[in-house]
Amino acid sequence: MKTEIDFLTKPTLKGEKVILRPFATEDWEKMIPLLTDPEVKRLTGSVANDEEANAPISSEEAEHIKQWYQSRNQQTDRLDLAIIERANGKLVGEVVFNDFEETTRNVNFRILIGASGRGKGLGTDATALFLQYGFEVLGLHKVELEVYSFNPRAEKVYRKNGFVLEGIKREDFLYNDEYIDTKIFGLLKKEYEGR
Repeated sequence: MKTEIDFLTKPTLKGEKVILRPFATEDWEKMIPLLTDPEVKRLTGSVANDEEANAPISSEEAEHIKQWYQSRNQQTDRLDLAIIERANGKLVGEVVFNDFEETTRNVNFRILIGASGRGKGLGTDATALFLQYGFEVLGLHKVELEVYSFNPRAEKVYRKNGFVLEGIKREDFLYNDEYIDTKIFGLLKKEYEGR
């Protein structure tokens, strides 16, 4: 069985509500407000409390974000694509396949949607589009993810796209001195094909 996956090819994928495309050089500036949104910081586990979530970005962090997003298209071990809202052409987030396991053809999935893109079905559309590419083009066997229990909106998107709850890491994350569970979801290729 072929185990190599071409993550260097960065496709443009068109869905009903979104376009997934490679990051452009200037996109890092558009990602800063998304990544510094307190809700995004909290839901992604980037911070440990509300004070950190509301802290302004430093110049060092901005430079790191710039370098990070300007290097996404050269990555051979992961696939990062910008989420563009079709209705207005604005960048509203990102989808990522990372932590690829060559032997099993399993990959981790991550999605981030900023405030302006929430509540419009963009996350559901972007997830469906990215899964289609992953299973039908890349030939993945399984896509897995983790989500904190205080993010029911994301969990709803994952379940809509066929993900199955595989387990719970109890009291796995500490936020505002409160322990939060981490839910583990997975979607097998045969489950994707049977939807």
